[in-house]
Amino acid sequence: MDTKQIEYILKIAEENNITKAAEKLFLTQSALNQQLLKLEKELGTPLFHRSRTNWRPTKAGEVYLQNARQILRLKKDTYSQIRDIANTKLGQLSIGFTPGRGIAMFTSIYPNFHQMYPEITVEPVEKSVHELQQMISDDNLDIAFLTLRQEDHTNDEYITLMTEEILLAIPAGHPLGTWAAPKDGPLTVMELKNLQYEPFVLMDKNSTMRSLANDIFQKAGFAPNVLFETRNNNTVLYMVRTNLCCGLVPSYYAKGAPEGIAFFQLPFHPCWQVAASYKRNAYLSKAAKAFIQMVKEYWNQNPADSLNHFLPTDFIR
Repeated sequence: MDTKQIEYILKIAEENNITKAAEKLFLTQSALNQQLLKLEKELGTPLFHRSRTNWRPTKAGEVYLQNARQILRLKKDTYSQIRDIANTKLGQLSIGFTPGRGIAMFTSIYPNFHQMYPEITVEPVEKSVHELQQMISDDNLDIAFLTLRQEDHTNDEYITLMTEEILLAIPAGHPLGTWAAPKDGPLTVMELKNLQYEPFVLMDKNSTMRSLANDIFQKAGFAPNVLFETRNNNTVLYMVRTNLCCGLVPSYYAKGAPEGIAFFQLPFHPCWQVAASYKRNAYLSKAAKAFIQMVKEYWNQNPADSLNHFLPTDFIR
């Protein structure tokens, strides 16, 4: 099934520019433009509003793009189903994950997956949660592994792999740091309001972690003094360790954290999900299901979130 023309038009829409699209497709701009003009002549209407820097789809173009994506999805699902029936173990699989823990997960799992499916070409994609969700929605990604809350779900499919608790991190030298539980012991529960006058480092405003943090502070009854923002949870730990501020981190980052940080549970035990997401109604190949299962086993065998299962000891009010 030859769908090259469809792929060409989708690439123009994706890049919002025919020159950039041609570069990505390894075509000359003239050749790509001829393909577009041929299609527009066949349809009797332009598909894009042209400008030097920004090509936007017309109403007809929007209809074409929507149906074009469905055609490509149908082609991919058809090939995947037939390959599964024939047990050929061929094809491609694009895997999305977030920076930080995502690459650690991928590099741990890929060797075993490759051994099982040596003929499957895997394309790793490292982006933010919202960017990965958009790629799934646009049908540009097969599976995304995300950290988010139920209310952050889009209209696509989600499989919860693990529930993870969010912890409070403060400098070990802070006066309240002495209340921290002994290493490897049950965590102490602390009221966040005890730190309402302390500076905090929080994740970027556009992150799912930040929206969760905002809810945590709202429940605690105060707006935090945000000293820094970052896109990396390891940066949060480093700033806490150097006595600059306090922070909130997923429990994954607490296990094996360097000395100098005291961790506490919060009274209402805020949590989010580690989840796999894929396009609604898309066919999940045997290879895709195998990868998801491997990721689930990885998180449940290596749960740096084993802190989830600690029982609280003291409660600091």
